[in-house]
Amino acid sequence: MPKAVIRPRETSDLPEAAIVLSAVHESDGYPVEGVEDPQAWLSPDGLLAAWVAELDGKVVGHVAINSPQPGEEVARLWKEKNGADNSQIAVLARLFVASEARKGSVGKRLMDAAEAYARTSKLRLVLEVLTKDAAAIRLYERLGWQRIGEAVHTFGGKHVDAVCFVAPA
Repeated sequence: MPKAVIRPRETSDLPEAAIVLSAVHESDGYPVEGVEDPQAWLSPDGLLAAWVAELDGKVVGHVAINSPQPGEEVARLWKEKNGADNSQIAVLARLFVASEARKGSVGKRLMDAAEAYARTSKLRLVLEVLTKDAAAIRLYERLGWQRIGEAVHTFGGKHVDAVCFVAPA
């Protein structure tokens, strides 16, 4: 398999990334809230930076970094444990890889790009992942992310258990 190119996301990537996101939701149930407006979901409030993975000229993956938003449990947990404030924290989010591209370390390489940005920007990355997403949890643990607590992800009146992680120092 050829190696995917990881690069900063451009606005013109959104339609293609939205198609991949919809396919990932169909196969994996991510995001659990659904993808009624995938392009809007890819550009949330507080977006700091985003990258795509491209293989043979096609977007096959995505990751973003957001500033902590009000009520975000993972940011609260990290602040509690470490004494940081929101200006020192970023939230890794919107990570997904098309099923056909998962054998090429695309997820790891997208995370590497996000981690490099965070280091350069002197931000500590945190993330929340649903407990049902076992493959994602294994990836984060394999990359040295540390569990910092549990949370409940709430959407549309539903509650789903989640695990919170912080990136390696």
